[in-house]
Amino acid sequence: MPVYEYECDSCQVRFERKQRFHDEPVDTCPRCQGHVRRVIHPAPIIFKGSGFFVTDNRKGTEDKPEQEKEKVPDKPPPKEKEGDKKEGDKKAQK
Repeated sequence: MPVYEYECDSCQVRFERKQRFHDEPVDTCPRCQGHVRRVIHPAPIIFKGSGFFVTDNRKGTEDKPEQEKEKVPDKPPPKEKEGDKKEGDKKAQK
């Protein structure tokens, strides 16, 4: 059976009652006979498993797809030909 918490609107006393789901909620305060209301508490959220933290998504290369693992490295920049250097040197000398 669930336990419900109630709070009195008049004297602000809080008390708990063990009730079945189909039982009527408590209407009156046991201390001052004032009107009471049920106090609702948020349910805790528990994250289990992986994938909830930033670090879980950033594993090493072992999780990359096969296509990315076998990626061809970029080509180095083209080398200058000796003829190109001489032309540049001639222009610089002028």
